[in-house]
Amino acid sequence: MGRHRDHPSALLPLLPLLRAQLRGSRTPLLRILGWAAVEAVPPLLSGLLLATAADHGFLVGRPLAGCGWLTLLGLALLLRGWAARAAFPHVAAVVEPLRDALVRQVVEAALSRPVADPAEVARLTEQVESVRQLTATLLRTLRGVGVSLVGALLGLALLAPAVLPLVLLPLAAGGLLFARLLRPLVRRRRALVLAEERVAAEAAQALAGVRDIAACAAGPRVAAAVGEAVLAQGEAARALGRATALRSLAVALGGRLPVLLVVAAAPWLVTHHWLTAGEVLGVLAYLTQQLEPAVRTLSGAAGGWLPQLAVTVDRLAATATGPEPRHPAEPAASAEQAGGAEQAGTLRAQGLCYAHGPAAAPVLTGLDLTLGPGEHLAVVGASGAGKSTLASLLAGLITPDHGTVTLSGVPLHTLAAADRAARVALVPQQAYLFAGTVRENLDWLNPGVDPTPAIELLGAAPLVARLGGLDAELADPDALSAGERQLLTLVRSYLSPAPVVLLDEAGCHLDPAAEARVEAAFAARPGSLVVIAHRIASALRADRVLLLDGGTALTALHGDLQVLSPLYRELVGHWLDSGVSGHRPPGGDTPSATPNTPADTPDATSAALPTVLQS
Repeated sequence: MGRHRDHPSALLPLLPLLRAQLRGSRTPLLRILGWAAVEAVPPLLSGLLLATAADHGFLVGRPLAGCGWLTLLGLALLLRGWAARAAFPHVAAVVEPLRDALVRQVVEAALSRPVADPAEVARLTEQVESVRQLTATLLRTLRGVGVSLVGALLGLALLAPAVLPLVLLPLAAGGLLFARLLRPLVRRRRALVLAEERVAAEAAQALAGVRDIAACAAGPRVAAAVGEAVLAQGEAARALGRATALRSLAVALGGRLPVLLVVAAAPWLVTHHWLTAGEVLGVLAYLTQQLEPAVRTLSGAAGGWLPQLAVTVDRLAATATGPEPRHPAEPAASAEQAGGAEQAGTLRAQGLCYAHGPAAAPVLTGLDLTLGPGEHLAVVGASGAGKSTLASLLAGLITPDHGTVTLSGVPLHTLAAADRAARVALVPQQAYLFAGTVRENLDWLNPGVDPTPAIELLGAAPLVARLGGLDAELADPDALSAGERQLLTLVRSYLSPAPVVLLDEAGCHLDPAAEARVEAAFAARPGSLVVIAHRIASALRADRVLLLDGGTALTALHGDLQVLSPLYRELVGHWLDSGVSGHRPPGGDTPSATPNTPADTPDATSAALPTVLQS
């Protein structure tokens, strides 16, 4: 998607993708060519029959003979119509399987990404439909154009070879000019497609957050952003229009100039017996009825539809590629190289500031955080303190107003979505499963990996067995409970290649014992773990605790944080009153990760917690 081609070879990206799908359509393609040969007969005969009708019929006083030759021409045109109709089913036999194969390819590739965007899938399938329509139109149009050009040139060669220089030289000049114009056409068509995608993205974001925009008084800023995208789209459309208008020069050279040259030379050619009057009529018929319309149509197809097809297929080729599968223990391959001196796997936030709008109070102000490889951090705070916002910032899904978030020295928000998701996995509260087998849902982020060890480790084996095993179909994922969906989603995220995992209340629908087992498994997994806690037990299991309070943040060991923060003492006090405080002594020692310890099974704990912590 970031590639840029501004030369005629920009048409080449469509060739591998289309060739792979058209390889199985050789039989219908050969039949299309066969019917095209039949269609070429009437254009080939048209000028010859007109010249014969004139020279051996009407001009020598034999009108019946002339009408007979014209009748033959009419029958030939009927043959062309019949051949064109017979070729249509074979065009469909090429185009429809192409559309089906492309739909499967782009949807499977989009869903194989760590973060699947339904809007992206919709856009890709819309582009596939454009490819289908453009391919069908080009097959029909170029077949007819090729038939007309070949028939006209062969007919001219048979009827009046003397005029070929008057036709071929302007035709070649027009072709060269058009080839030069193809470069800006492809470049500006691509710019228009990108501008249209930007408008769609800006408008979709604005519509999705219209209430928040109104609440934060962000209307003018959002309107300016959408307006800027619309203006850029308009300028791209005008630039494409200017480049398209220049095609008329190529049409004038290749299609109309030969007619003028032949008309100008006709008296001399007839006087010197190079041509007869009937042959002049036949030549003009070839030029005006076959050659000029074919050149005009070819200019429109190659200058309009072909660049559009090239750009659309190029966009599909750039986005229809899934991530390379990697084992969860492997870190992102290029992270250390891209990050320079930063230690590989270090997640760092510096001077992080964020507000939901220009008139809104900051959610985070000057937050600094460093999470080393293998470290386990819990984030706690009152409802609305910015825990989920921090998770989105750390995942690179939203851009901070000020400050940076880097992983191994690489700013996350600058990475492409697939690259970013391969480094940081954000598991939200709302679990997502799709219709398919249990195995397909679990190895979605890392195709081909064996999910069995992770299923056992996270305690999902009874659920998978109840569903019928790994190859059982999940026809309706919504039939599962929220906790069951969360557990399967957590297994899938555990198998992700990302070295950093963010659990944003991802176990809120699990019982405390199951959530403890899940967190212990993720903590032992190679890489780093951030848990947005909705139970204080999650904070007790972490190496460090990050407390969010009114836009500020305080990070310390559990025991130190009890001394430093009255708010944290108040939150923990409710937990201590539940009678299970003996599991972790003051001072911040790391608790046992064994799931069956008392601290991991405080069924009454969450009920005793303050509402602000559970939300």
